[in-house]
Amino acid sequence: MKTPFSKRELLRRCSKIKLVSLDTDGVLTDGGIYLDDAGNQQRKFNVKDGMGIRLLLEAGIEVTIITASSTNSIKYRAEMLNIKYVYLGVEDKLACLESLCKDLGLDMSEVAHVGDDLNDVPLLESVGLPLTVKDATEAAIKASYLVTEMAGGEGAVREVCDMILYSKSNEK
Repeated sequence: MKTPFSKRELLRRCSKIKLVSLDTDGVLTDGGIYLDDAGNQQRKFNVKDGMGIRLLLEAGIEVTIITASSTNSIKYRAEMLNIKYVYLGVEDKLACLESLCKDLGLDMSEVAHVGDDLNDVPLLESVGLPLTVKDATEAAIKASYLVTEMAGGEGAVREVCDMILYSKSNEK
């Protein structure tokens, strides 16, 4: 992970996280879309990311997917991972996240968001732990506290999950 901040400060911020917000295309996937002859879209998800998400949920850390995309493959993947808070086809991701935080009684400082593109920048600028993937846009990188070593869809989310879980285990 690449960050201009000290490991101590990074772990301090991670230890406060109660909700991890994820984009889909370019974060949970590599950003590629597979189309069949009928025009149906499919995406490839990384099983290591999935295990990281399961570990977060088992540790009592909520996970949400907030994405501009609106396909069944995302919905099915979220169901497989028992992610309760899934928002597809979202134009204003920040308003969506703020509403969820209000419903859950969380402050935005208790949220980590992993995004990779321009529509993630408002979230990245508003959460306590803004994160992006190695192959993100320059705007997302500039708005982020940390850049993962792995690219989107290749284990970047697992990196984030492991870092947050490590910080929680070391705060005790």
